[in-house]
Amino acid sequence: MWKLSQYAGVIVAISLVALAGFFKHSSAQQTNSVDLNIVLAIDCSYSVDEQEYVLQMAGMAAAFIDPTIIEAIRGGVNGAIAVSVVQWANPKNQIIVVPWTRVASTLDGQLLAAKIARTPRRTSEGSTSISGVLKFGQQLLRSSPYKSRRNIIDVVADGENNNGERVERVRDRLVSEGITINALAIQNEVGYLRYYMRNRVIGGGNSFVEPADDYLDFGRAIYRKLLREIQGVPIG
Repeated sequence: MWKLSQYAGVIVAISLVALAGFFKHSSAQQTNSVDLNIVLAIDCSYSVDEQEYVLQMAGMAAAFIDPTIIEAIRGGVNGAIAVSVVQWANPKNQIIVVPWTRVASTLDGQLLAAKIARTPRRTSEGSTSISGVLKFGQQLLRSSPYKSRRNIIDVVADGENNNGERVERVRDRLVSEGITINALAIQNEVGYLRYYMRNRVIGGGNSFVEPADDYLDFGRAIYRKLLREIQGVPIG
């Protein structure tokens, strides 16, 4: 479990490394086939304060500069994944803060991490509509410029769906399209959230819930979750 000061250091380090490498980034032709399209949906509802928002973004950024994550990405058939990051709250409040980005190398991971770490909170605070962000993620996956057999919406939340359409109905529609829904349950306020997510939110092939005790535990949880999703196999 990390301290907030450690996350602040990560943000500075990521930004400096990515800036140094930006001008060296290869302009070689890239294929549009990837091993995974993943929408990372970050909770920005009323229950998330500014410090908790920073912990989410810094923890996610740290994951994409981790050598094990990059090795897992490069180990796929296409050696690449595509990532988009969304902030969300109520049914009408979802914003793409990082558009579809292909990650196939250490530098790609550093550049993505820098974008994530520098991204301010852009949504208006509101209620928690998991069903709303699932529908938004569905459209975002349909619009991805990258081809993949695996398409995942990765929902991060610290509470239950309390606005919008019934989440189970939305889940079932997405799963019928071949979309997998996974969840990261931050259990600082709702101690049973992982079970709620398991029973009502996740679905599709190899779907799972990764719990975090609180926001300081987020970095560990998102790393473990992303690694499992990228590899496509359970972690013991």
